Amino acid sequence: MINRLVEPTSGSVRVEGIETRAWDPIRLRRRTGYVIQEVGLLPHLDVERNIGLVPKLEGWDPLRRETRAIELLEMVGLEPGAYRHKWPHQLSGGERQRVGVARALAADPPVLLMDEPFGALDPITRARLQNEFADLARRLSRTIVFVTHDIVEAFRLGTRVALMKDGRAHQIGTPEEIRSAPADSFVSEFVSSHVLP
Repeated sequence: MINRLVEPTSGSVRVEGIETRAWDPIRLRRRTGYVIQEVGLLPHLDVERNIGLVPKLEGWDPLRRETRAIELLEMVGLEPGAYRHKWPHQLSGGERQRVGVARALAADPPVLLMDEPFGALDPITRARLQNEFADLARRLSRTIVFVTHDIVEAFRLGTRVALMKDGRAHQIGTPEEIRSAPADSFVSEFVSSHVLP
């Protein structure tokens, strides 16, 4: 609903203070960085061109796109000289995920949507990327909506967490608020069934 891939059936969703239905959907999607579980890098584009896709659609000149790709590769911990001309099939799962994050940030969007971005990774890579993401999120200082089924991940990475079931938010709050004062039996049982950070 945040990037209008699905329209709300009731209520409203606002991005930058504007209801999403008032946004041109294409403009809204280009102002929203999106990272998905399987990354979705385009196999016929190298890393630099994958990262520069939205800036190219936005009319950025080639030098500006190249400069931004190099900057973002450094930000996500991939050495530009070694990675910018690789193809997606030449990357490990963790490397593809880092490129996916770089691509989502390429046009400097105010909102970043992350839909289970670490779900398909092995536990060691996942833990490493979670730690790196937490550091990156602090440096970026922007709104990040991170969807996960892993409450431990949510509590580790989130500043505000929404526990949902069947499309209904049972509680929204800081990890500490949810841990110390569960709103209902669903939240209480869910929280007590996990060892939380």
